[in-house]
Amino acid sequence: MPGPWSLRARPAPAPPSPGAQRAWLRPLGEQAFSRAAGAPLVPGNRVRLLRDAAENFPAWLRAIERAERSVWFEAYILAGDQIGTRFARALAEKARQGVQVRVLHDWLGGLGEADRGFWRRLAAAGVEVRCFNPPRLESPLAFLRRDHRKCTVVDGELGFVSGLCVADRWCGDPARGEPPWRDSGLEVRGPAVADLARAFARTWAEAGPAIPLGELPDPSDLPAAGDTAVRVVATEPATAGLLRLDQLIAAVARERLWITDAYYVGMPSYVQALRGAAADGVDVRFLVPGRSDLGLVKRLGTAGYRPLLEAGVRLFEWSGPMLHAKTAVADGRWARVGSSNLNASSFMGNWELDVAVEDEAFGAEMERQFEADLATATEVVLSRRRRPVHGPPAPRPRVREGSAVATAGAMRLGNAVGAALSGHRLLGPAEASLLLFAGLALLGLVVVTGLYPRAVLAPFLVLGAWIGVALVLRGVRLWRERPPPEGPPPPAA
Repeated sequence: MPGPWSLRARPAPAPPSPGAQRAWLRPLGEQAFSRAAGAPLVPGNRVRLLRDAAENFPAWLRAIERAERSVWFEAYILAGDQIGTRFARALAEKARQGVQVRVLHDWLGGLGEADRGFWRRLAAAGVEVRCFNPPRLESPLAFLRRDHRKCTVVDGELGFVSGLCVADRWCGDPARGEPPWRDSGLEVRGPAVADLARAFARTWAEAGPAIPLGELPDPSDLPAAGDTAVRVVATEPATAGLLRLDQLIAAVARERLWITDAYYVGMPSYVQALRGAAADGVDVRFLVPGRSDLGLVKRLGTAGYRPLLEAGVRLFEWSGPMLHAKTAVADGRWARVGSSNLNASSFMGNWELDVAVEDEAFGAEMERQFEADLATATEVVLSRRRRPVHGPPAPRPRVREGSAVATAGAMRLGNAVGAALSGHRLLGPAEASLLLFAGLALLGLVVVTGLYPRAVLAPFLVLGAWIGVALVLRGVRLWRERPPPEGPPPPAA
């Protein structure tokens, strides 16, 4: 007679219906996305897609002018040119009216963009200004980690997230026939604005005293403004939340995955995710700039085209002056807009801010925008010749994303050189230029060292002395913070 654990003693369970399967998988998918991004899904919001400076800047200025309690403004670049001065005047005027105005700008991003008088005038008007992560003697390399976020929170109820910096070049120059830079942003209303405020508070605390908890908006106090669910993905160094989320999106996309990025330098894990999606029949399209201010980094990104093209990814290069948007849309249901570029610095080294939207109407709008952008792009194909770009050559763009993009390029170059020397993976023809550049640069360094040893040795001596002083200062500081030694035990009674 069969025992209690015999398979014959139990009738086979009926297979679950498709509806029951979807109901069971839905919470698991929600859990996977939340854990990958490090951000919960927040329902009850209303979002609006804003294209280029012509739609973003007026919306930001209008919100600042209507502010009643607070304006928190975070910018990688706030320039001292015409558009930057216009924003500075609006912020200063609200501060004079008694509105709490906080401005956080990145040190490296703003280097050479505005003089000290620009910031002094803001501070004199009552604006609380902080500079993010300037060079410090005790941390020689810390300045490479940047606050690359672009975010505005007004009255704790209205938020903006984008890829736009505040400078004239985003507006173009109609008098000279220069079109504006192509970029994207979002306007957000609803409970998710509380997550934007908390993200601002995190970077603000990195540059000085923290914002009191009582000043942060409570999500429960923000009424629903719509029926759109969003995630606020606030990436910090070494967290890689957006990388995990993008890889997961590439894994679950079934029909379409369309990506726009300003400074692509492919990481192997993300490239493999895109290749896997394309090999599985997903329509993967990639839109990148046709020209860049950083020639070497552009070549590094171009060197990664072949693995994508060979897997069936369609790749397009923007034909205008500069493509600066960082967006993605999958299956017309999921979309992302924000500050993160697809390179190692944005994924793992910087403070970045993106909003992922789960909404069919918004996803359809993002797909229409992507298709419109392709009308100003040239497709890259696996051929010795490339399809020509029509029209006059675009002017060379001027940007200040050098540290982030150059770091990503250096990592890709180091990966290729390491593979060539150790043989731990196969190299493709697309990486030939990387190896040639590295080999010639090393040979050139050897020749220069042989001819002028002191000139080559001096920078290393200066850097070594700086690092040594930094370590001593950090050690002294930690030594002073140690707890006092315990006194001798009291004598026995």
